[in-house]
Amino acid sequence: MKFLEQKAKEIFARYGIPVPRGVLASRPEDIVDPPLPCMVKAQVLVGGRGKAGGIRPAETLDEARRVADEILGMDIHGYRVKQVYLEERLNIAKELYLGLTIDRSAREPLLMATAMGGMDVEDVPRQDLYMEHIPAMVGLQPYVIRSLQAGLSLDKEIGEQVAAIARRVYDLFRKEDAELVEINPLIVTGDGRVVAGDAKLVIDDNAEYRHPEYANLDQDRTPLEQEAHEKGIVFIQLDGDIGVIANGAGLTMATLDALNLKGGQGGVFLDLGGTDDPAKVKEAFELLIKARPSVILVNIFGGITKADTVATGVKQALEEMQAKIPVVARIKGVNEAAAKEILGSIGSHAAETIEEAAELAVKLKAGGP
Repeated sequence: MKFLEQKAKEIFARYGIPVPRGVLASRPEDIVDPPLPCMVKAQVLVGGRGKAGGIRPAETLDEARRVADEILGMDIHGYRVKQVYLEERLNIAKELYLGLTIDRSAREPLLMATAMGGMDVEDVPRQDLYMEHIPAMVGLQPYVIRSLQAGLSLDKEIGEQVAAIARRVYDLFRKEDAELVEINPLIVTGDGRVVAGDAKLVIDDNAEYRHPEYANLDQDRTPLEQEAHEKGIVFIQLDGDIGVIANGAGLTMATLDALNLKGGQGGVFLDLGGTDDPAKVKEAFELLIKARPSVILVNIFGGITKADTVATGVKQALEEMQAKIPVVARIKGVNEAAAKEILGSIGSHAAETIEEAAELAVKLKAGGP
């Protein structure tokens, strides 16, 4: 789950992380009492807003309404601006960066910080980036806080404020099941305050059941993605027009890679995971058909998910929706022979390897045999 800046800052404030004053608006006429002078900030689930013209200053109420009107409706990296956040403008003396994420290779939270805030953390030279793993069973210990303060070369008073914010960020990270908490920039003001100038928050989708208060947040999903999400189906729409249905994230991504290598492009990918219910497979496949792919590539390894289960669901969906979409099937594993027989009965094109299946899907898309 991703959060718009305004909502992330609302959660930050709940954990005691200092944030600037601000108001949210969906229409210029809704702006009545903004904290002037202010920054008018597009609320979209993507970075790079400033470079795209989605963050602009305003001195007066009239100017704030005019700037908001210009930003609302903008397209920023594929995201349409539906709301703006008008936030008090701070007197910036210094910009820092503070982030906490999951290092999957180490299987531990990773605390990152730099005195070079305001720029993409990927562009910060390694020698200028403080990084420290936080063992989950131990938590954020005082020695880490001391090394963080030393690593940023901060004055005592500023360092103590940053330390307090780091502790609260870790508290939020743990209690909200976060994958990422990022403050960039973490602003040191001219009068010596440390404030979160921006806020990025991503919560693990797998923990959504523990946070029903966030269930209705705008995730900028397509209508089909939203329908799939409500049904508990992993379904992502992409830019291409070849539909991919597989089981397991690794096999799904490998199938998309194979398509790219053969000159094709996935338009939808649907990960069945460990589904072993023909009705559930049918429901998932019906969603894929609604996306109107030119070809459907089925790549299944029957393990937990039996191959014939998937084949049965695919056949039922195609027959009931009377879909005339070419299907390429690469089936391996449990009940493989039965699955091939089921899919063969509806005229699917069989393939033995991922590469062969991808090549055949691309040919069928181009109108080949």
